[in-house]
Amino acid sequence: MTRTWVLPILLVLCGSVVASGLVFNGSPGEAAVLLLVFVLLAGVNSPLIFPRPIGALEAQRRSAVDGRPVVYWRSGCKYCLRLRIRLGRSARQLHWVDIWRDPAGAAAVRAANEGNETVPTVVVAGRPRTNPDPEWVREQLPPSA
Repeated sequence: MTRTWVLPILLVLCGSVVASGLVFNGSPGEAAVLLLVFVLLAGVNSPLIFPRPIGALEAQRRSAVDGRPVVYWRSGCKYCLRLRIRLGRSARQLHWVDIWRDPAGAAAVRAANEGNETVPTVVVAGRPRTNPDPEWVREQLPPSA
């Protein structure tokens, strides 16, 4: 779990150090803007913008029942972030598994990607697809009732 927060914490700490230097040099306005940029970068690279993750076994069980895709991801992955942002509100309809929090999820990704933890890996009806186009993922969602 701590791995998911390393990059966001480092971004905030680095931003704080640089902003402090700017304040001491008499540029509080620049310091505030710079710190805000670092905080926003930390937020984007944190798990906070992703739907709440569930375990791989639970995601597989739910997917078998409702037919929705399972997305294996990790924080700090720019391709996972791209997928999440491009899916917009429909991202909440997917089952998200954070491979850094769930060893079974990491094992499922390694099994699908020749031993590599390449994410995002999306599994639809038992078939994995690595770094798929967000439009393809959206097409895999069952029609809304």
